[in-house]
Amino acid sequence: MKLNHLNLTVTDVAGSRDFLETYFNLKCVGSRGNGFAAMFDDDGFVLTLMKGKNVQYPKTFHIGFHQESKEEVDEINERLKNDGYDVEPPRQEHGYTFYVQAPGGFTVEVLS
Repeated sequence: MKLNHLNLTVTDVAGSRDFLETYFNLKCVGSRGNGFAAMFDDDGFVLTLMKGKNVQYPKTFHIGFHQESKEEVDEINERLKNDGYDVEPPRQEHGYTFYVQAPGGFTVEVLS
């Protein structure tokens, strides 16, 4: 069995969509104004974004994007930092990893 769909409720659909397209190569294949966006990755996974108010995920909730190498993790970290995101340098934990707060109110982990 393969997980193929996830819905995130976000405070900013357009900002979340742009963030995921820019840094994680998801493609928006359909939207309804600023209230909904359907995004696909290269493997057919569908991530939908729905507008919500007062979105509060639990502190440990996050979505993750696995990279093939530490260099790719470093590259994304540097791009985010250069674009003004508050990111700590990657560190070795359960993988080579860092976390970033995405527009829209959710956390993203990048790891190899």
